[in-house]
Amino acid sequence: MPAMKLSVVMPVYNERETVLEVVEQVRAVPIDKEIIIIDNCSTDGTRELIQAITHPEVRIILQPRNLMKGNSVKKGIAAAEGEYLIIQDADLEYDPADYEALLAEAERDEVLAALGSRILGATGRGERLPKSAFSLGRELLTRYFNLLFGAGLTDIATCYKLAPTAVFRDLELKSDGFDLDFEISAKFVRRARAQGKVVSEVPISYYPRTTAEGKKIRWWDGVSSLMAITKYRFVD
Repeated sequence: MPAMKLSVVMPVYNERETVLEVVEQVRAVPIDKEIIIIDNCSTDGTRELIQAITHPEVRIILQPRNLMKGNSVKKGIAAAEGEYLIIQDADLEYDPADYEALLAEAERDEVLAALGSRILGATGRGERLPKSAFSLGRELLTRYFNLLFGAGLTDIATCYKLAPTAVFRDLELKSDGFDLDFEISAKFVRRARAQGKVVSEVPISYYPRTTAEGKKIRWWDGVSSLMAITKYRFVD
C-alpha cells in the first residue's frame, strides 16, 4: 500500500478558539493526508478539545511541558508518515486551500522545497499586507537572509514550508523556538544549492492577527531568528 501523500504538522499552544476550525479546513483539502497535532501543554482548554477529536486521519501528540514551537514541529516531523510534509499553524492566518499549489510546485524535479509567500500572494491580488511591528521584522529578516545567502526570496518567515518528509528529516534541525523557521529556510537554501535544485515560492493567502488576538511572537524571537540566520549560514 503506497504511503499517504501529505503529513500536516500542526503545533498548538492555547488556540482553543481556532484549532477545531483549522482542523476542519485542513480535512477539507482534497489530498490524501494525515494531520499530526502536537499540543505544547496548553492551559486554555485546547488540550482537552483536541483529545476529543475522533477523525481517523488525526493523530495527537501531547508534550509533557511547554517545550516551545520548534520542538513541537520536530516531534511532528519525526512522527510523519506522508511522502511530503507541511507545517500548519493552529490559528486562522493561513489558508489550507493553498496546499494544492504548494504540493504541485514541490513535485517539480528541480524544486527541493516550496515556500508559501504572503508577499507574492498580496501582490498578486493587488493588495499590500498591513504594516505592523511584525511585518517590519519579517521584512528586515528576509532582507538580511537574502544578503547573507545571496538569495532572492520574499518571505522566509512563512509558516507554509512544504517539502518531501525525507528532506525535512535530513536537515537535522536543532532549534526549539520560533527560530526554527529560519533554520529550515537556511538549510533548504544550502541543501538546494548542493543538489543543483531551487527553493521555490508560491503566492498564498494571509490573514494576520494581532497580539491581542493571540499572536505569540515577541521582539526577542526576532533576535533569536537573526542569530539563527547568521549561524546556519556558516554552520552545517
